[in-house]
Amino acid sequence: MERLQMNQLVKWKNRPNRKPLIMRGARQVGKTWLMKEFAQKYYTSHIYINFEDDEPLKSLFVQDFDMERIVQTIQIYTGKALNSSTLLLLDEIQEAPRGVTALKYFCEKRRDLHVIAAGSLLGIANNHNDSFPVGKVDFIDIAPLSFIEFLLANGKHDWVDAIHNRQWDVLNIISAQLRDCLLTYFYVGGMPEVVNVYISEHDFAEVRRIQNNILSTYDNDFSKHAPPAQVPRIRMVWNSIKSQLARENKKFIFGVLKQGARAREFELAIEWLSDAGLVHKVNRTKKGLLPISAYEDLSAFKLFMLDIGLMVAMSKLSPQTLIEGNALFADAKGAYAEQYVLQQMKACSHDMHICYWSAQNSSGEIDFLVQTGDKVLPIEVKAEVNLRAKSLRTFVNANPGLHGIRFSMSPYQEQDWLTNIPLYAITTIFKDN
Repeated sequence: MERLQMNQLVKWKNRPNRKPLIMRGARQVGKTWLMKEFAQKYYTSHIYINFEDDEPLKSLFVQDFDMERIVQTIQIYTGKALNSSTLLLLDEIQEAPRGVTALKYFCEKRRDLHVIAAGSLLGIANNHNDSFPVGKVDFIDIAPLSFIEFLLANGKHDWVDAIHNRQWDVLNIISAQLRDCLLTYFYVGGMPEVVNVYISEHDFAEVRRIQNNILSTYDNDFSKHAPPAQVPRIRMVWNSIKSQLARENKKFIFGVLKQGARAREFELAIEWLSDAGLVHKVNRTKKGLLPISAYEDLSAFKLFMLDIGLMVAMSKLSPQTLIEGNALFADAKGAYAEQYVLQQMKACSHDMHICYWSAQNSSGEIDFLVQTGDKVLPIEVKAEVNLRAKSLRTFVNANPGLHGIRFSMSPYQEQDWLTNIPLYAITTIFKDN
């Protein structure tokens, strides 16, 4: 399996002002595998500590932050030398009291050491017993596999090269195969264990079984990590996302959760899910001007899940319904396409700010309004080949200097005001931004 974040890890290793690195991401997105693979490929020696399994080391930071004592203890326990040529991996760091805080002292007193910490955001984001080392750590966000990584995992390296090189004549020839692979990705998603099962067995029933296990794990974690009073609300929000996105107006409506529901009742639950990396919150913005964050309306937003495969699993859709284009699925396909696009944009390493736009007193809406660098990109998502883009054209005409982007199942097409990009080639838009 190839993860594109490996390049970011190499850059971190070679950075002269490198700090301890925290790998952020929801449970089961592949943090442990990636850190171990990085260690094997780019270091002659590494030490791996899992604070969930290595019970004696849980108290490593309780006494004090004396780095000489800490390093000596690690060396004696593991039987390996810990020096500047060794990568120290601290997994499930949230299970070690004051473990997150200790990263500050690795930064201040032993900057020569290469240290990567990882753990479930369900624990790290909600561990109030630790003082977070603000400014003393670097970060890398680990997401589910993108569609490009899914293609690589399936051995489609030539396809990926053609996408990255924007060889539209080649891609048009294999467009039917790409569409089939894309719809398979809609069902499988990007959770690493699920992808591995699909590649090894090509058994959709086994894919769904693993997805359901992951969803059960998340549900159990709600009770384990969240404040007890918030658990029912967290479950209500989590279970409503797919139906909220299936609505024609995909803005999150609290009244869908229960009759008479108000924002103040659920804002903590949404914040908790967002901090845990399980949902992506996309706020409405009022204008297409830089910076778009200055015009955000924080009271209006959409919620997306971390992975389209998990969303399809929660919807209990069969692979036949999805891949064969069953009419039952067609009504909600726009929701899955929008979830897919958001997930691919989040997987990009580029620093981008993602919002959506809707008119104050009309039905006009732009699915995503993205700021990347000094550019604002208005983006419309089409699940099939329907190329009507009335709202997008109106928005572009009202905002001189902007160029519309439409992601759809149609081939690449360039117009004076709009570029149509096939859904499988989303990364080409952000490659040069």
